[in-house]
Amino acid sequence: MAKANKQVMTDPKVLFKKPTYPINSALMRYLDRYNRISNVPIHYDDLTHFAGSVSIYDKQGNDTLWIRVYYNQYEQEEIDYNLKQIYSLLHSDGNLDIIPFLTVDGIDYCTFGNSRPFRVKISNILNDNYTYFYVKKADASRIYGLELEHILSPDKINFLVFEETLIEEHIAGIPGDVFIKESLDKCSSSEKSQIAKEFVKFNERCMIRLLGDMRSYNYVIIPTHDFDKVVYKIRAIDFDQQSYEGNFKIYRPQFFKENIPMMEMIKERLQDKSIEQYKKEERAVLAKRMISAGTRIQKLILIMKDDTIAPAEHINQLKMELFAYTKDLNFKNAQSMGHIVHAAFQFVTRNYKNMNPFNE
Repeated sequence: MAKANKQVMTDPKVLFKKPTYPINSALMRYLDRYNRISNVPIHYDDLTHFAGSVSIYDKQGNDTLWIRVYYNQYEQEEIDYNLKQIYSLLHSDGNLDIIPFLTVDGIDYCTFGNSRPFRVKISNILNDNYTYFYVKKADASRIYGLELEHILSPDKINFLVFEETLIEEHIAGIPGDVFIKESLDKCSSSEKSQIAKEFVKFNERCMIRLLGDMRSYNYVIIPTHDFDKVVYKIRAIDFDQQSYEGNFKIYRPQFFKENIPMMEMIKERLQDKSIEQYKKEERAVLAKRMISAGTRIQKLILIMKDDTIAPAEHINQLKMELFAYTKDLNFKNAQSMGHIVHAAFQFVTRNYKNMNPFNE
């Protein structure tokens, strides 16, 4: 994991700590409508009252900047039971019959990063299988990011909200920075070409939906074995910077210095025509998902338009940079981050319909 004082971009502007934006009543009703509300009474702040902790080190002996926390015995039992209930809601629709077969193997706290999450490890005592989930402070922009990921990405994602607490499922994969450092050079020529293609599409997807800060440790590489080859895909795992920053470059992973090895590989492996074709493919896929999502995404964007999830100066900067990039007046006339996201979606779907000869 990177150090906290690390410069994050080739661009001189760096990211500063983002404030937490509250969930308004309209967004809460939306979450309730789509079964995102938890009835388990556990708060992020409950987990901050730990009695002690120990540092966690990786296999090479490096400090991971996570600590394993523990609680007083009378608190630990209640916390463990509530965390098991959370697991059952995420993975078995709240079936409490599985509770006796679950154990909380560890609660870890991240001392680095904006959201300062708790990571909970849950094991099944019958077969030793385990998984993780995260407990964070609920933040409106992060929730918009999670919902947009669920609706528009190739993969679905589970999360729950209880008052001011957010619970996110774990997204399995190899952290991008670890993969770049330890595995990228070992990939075959065809695998590198396929990863390059996926990064182009990932870059386009983040840009269109305005998901920022996709440094290499904020996404994972997921290898899947398919007959005689390995297929790779890239997934975001951090949604803290959804539609917050004013600098357009922050929404384009290509500009982060941590992703330079990916960009060098793209330059080496892909021709300009191929890169443009992959961008068009991703825009078309996103446009089809937007159209098929129907009223769900319309409701979300309507709520987002009236919400405050970024300072006015960020909104003004971003809309003018996007106007300069696209020449689309909808960006210039945007009044909120929700309006900007809506303008981006309109831009993509409009171009898709105009370019598709099968559309009437």
